[in-house]
Order: sequence, then C-alpha cells, then structure tokens
Amino acid sequence: MLPGLTTPAFLRRPLAGLCALLLSLVLGLGLVGCGGPGQPSQKVLLSALALQIDLTQRSIAQALSLDATGAPVVSRVRVEAQQPVLIGGAKGVHLSGRFDWRLAGDPIRVDSGFDLYLQRGERGQSWRLAQPSGSADGTNQDWLTYPLPLKGESA
Repeated sequence: MLPGLTTPAFLRRPLAGLCALLLSLVLGLGLVGCGGPGQPSQKVLLSALALQIDLTQRSIAQALSLDATGAPVVSRVRVEAQQPVLIGGAKGVHLSGRFDWRLAGDPIRVDSGFDLYLQRGERGQSWRLAQPSGSADGTNQDWLTYPLPLKGESA
C-alpha cells in the first residue's frame, strides 16, 4: 500500500461490502420492474398508448374524410405519476408521463406527454384502455373502454 492512502471500508470487510452491493442491486432491480403488484407492465403501457394514438388518428381521419395511416410506433415510456381510480365502478389506474412515438412510415420521432387511464380486467389477467366520455347524469363520469391485446396478440 502507498503511504498516505487508506484502504476503503468495503475492502477491509469484504463480506459487508459484498452484502451492500447485492442489496443495492436487488433494490435497484425491484424498482426497475413495474410499479408494483397489479400495476400495468411496460408492454401494456406501449400497447395502450399505441391504441390511444390510433383511436385519435381514426377519429380525425373520419372527421376530415381521409384514410387513416398504419399503426403508430410507440417507444420509451416514462411514467412520472400514477394513482388508483375507479372506472365505471371497477379498479383502474391513472398514469401520466412522457413517451416517444412516430406514425407508420414517418421517420420523425416525437416526444409527447400522456394521460392514460387503464382498467383492470375482471379476472386480473388483462387491461382495457379507458377514456372519459362525459357524464349522462351530471354527477358520475362515463367511460368508453377498449380491450388491449393479450400476450401473444399484436396491437
């Protein structure tokens, strides 16, 4: 050892250093996963955002009597906030954040903000995209829901 240099604590106690390293890796990997049990996966978020863009694109194309182009390409979803909500009496989640996307055949990728409502399926195995649609009675929010593809299906 060179004069004036001290040995780092994790080298003096290798077992403690190894435990600290393993603990930080486990905690870090746990935080990288989904938002917790029962929360939508990254794949669900990508599918829901693609469907939301597609529905908006179809609505605009229909209003302007145009043909809608192909499915959008969605990537890099960053959830900044999420909170539980009731959607038509069933459990749901409101997510907001940012994502990258581009229209089919368009080389330009856009970074956009999003507000997304997802409703858990009855058996807890699927998700539905939910969109607020006003209120028929003036007090309760009405919702339109759209099923998201199950595992193995394309969006």
